[in-house]
Amino acid sequence: MHTIDQAHETFRDELASIARDGRRKWIYARQPAGRFYLARTVLSWGLLAFLFLAPFVTFRGLPLVLLDIVERRFVFFGLVFWPQDFYLVVLLALTVLVTLALSTAAFGRVWCGWLCPQTIFMEMLFRKIEYAIDGSAEQQVRRHRGPWTADRIGRVVVKQAIFFALAFVIANVFLAWIIGADELRAIVTDPPAQHLTGLFAITAFSFVFYAVFARFREQACLVACPYGRVMSALIDADTIKVTYDRSRGEPRGRRSAAPASAGAPQRGDCIDCFQCVTVCPTGIDIRNGVQLECLDCTSCIDACDRVMDRIGRPRGLIRLTSHRAITALRRRRLPPRVAAYAAVWLGLVALVSTLVARRPDLDVLVLRQAGTMFTRLDAGNLANFYTVQVFNRTADAQAFEIVAADPAGATVTPLGLLSSVPPYGLLEGRLVLAVPSSGLRGAATPVRFEVRMAGRTVQQIESSFVGPGTVGVGGK
Repeated sequence: MHTIDQAHETFRDELASIARDGRRKWIYARQPAGRFYLARTVLSWGLLAFLFLAPFVTFRGLPLVLLDIVERRFVFFGLVFWPQDFYLVVLLALTVLVTLALSTAAFGRVWCGWLCPQTIFMEMLFRKIEYAIDGSAEQQVRRHRGPWTADRIGRVVVKQAIFFALAFVIANVFLAWIIGADELRAIVTDPPAQHLTGLFAITAFSFVFYAVFARFREQACLVACPYGRVMSALIDADTIKVTYDRSRGEPRGRRSAAPASAGAPQRGDCIDCFQCVTVCPTGIDIRNGVQLECLDCTSCIDACDRVMDRIGRPRGLIRLTSHRAITALRRRRLPPRVAAYAAVWLGLVALVSTLVARRPDLDVLVLRQAGTMFTRLDAGNLANFYTVQVFNRTADAQAFEIVAADPAGATVTPLGLLSSVPPYGLLEGRLVLAVPSSGLRGAATPVRFEVRMAGRTVQQIESSFVGPGTVGVGGK
């Protein structure tokens, strides 16, 4: 066994897709087929539908998802997050990261192989188009190593044109996730001169996506993406992932139709057919053990199961299991590390759910206008200016009023329309707070505003009022 392990250790010296001299080795992956590939295909239909339709399908008057970084407005399935909700966005992002860590520690890189948009687009769209135009992996190899014939040139032109058209569509959808469907529609339909920035963004994204899926391909996962390198550190002996059963498969070798002679070494179930290698989208040999390049896409499981069926051996030589289950013939039901991640995840989900559920439908922010002092009014009153922001988180217009609850005798005068905010809208304005001089308590007097809807107080806001600094100035 020591000799076999030593022979297989050379895989650690180089990437399967990069030669020793640094040149790119193109991977011609065979098209998978089997129960796992069918499950991935069905799942990819739903994910692709979500990716393409989420910015354009509305729910309660809003797109399903909007990541408007410019306006700092985020929408997730009917929930709107404004800048003052940034702590919730941070908690949501942290929950997503913990979810990825938990899923990786428990089930390996299931995100990479089954859910990542890069994998879905590459394997379920671009790769299938390539199979339809260039044929099987074997045909692609023969054609690409052969001369440039008219047939080859025609296939290359058609394929690259379709690739760029699809990249252009993906770029438009990607931009819709950021700026919204209405803004994208305006960029597409209005004269180009009115949206030069938007057109530049669409063009740039189109070339980036085309380069990734037509040329960079698996290198995006192996070289550019930080997830594989960071999250691979979370995998341990208890992680369920694509694993080769070395105890059952070794020693490898072709099976002979002749009966084994006395004293001949007993062969394992692996017949060294390399089907698991040729079907891998990153070109690795899963029989070498857990590797950074493995996406847990399960294509090798389908390929190996078909071979086992042909030679009359049980399936599962390559299967979803843990290293501990294979080497020690047992597996911890719930490893402590996974339990710890799960506890943190449950805590974050509970916290985020509680904070989102307790958010008010109408959120009003009143701040004293920066750079201004008090103003003297008639009848001995003093005034301060305040800026107002009103956030409506509901699908209906909301009528409201802002009144002064403290100090006694204070009055509020809106400057502009500060009485109704549209659905999911942001209303900005100003107001003047007038306070009798007798009500001042020094240079800075605490004041309290009340936000009322239908005569009911829904929010109280504490602020301060800047006066001349002498109690009772301008009074009696």
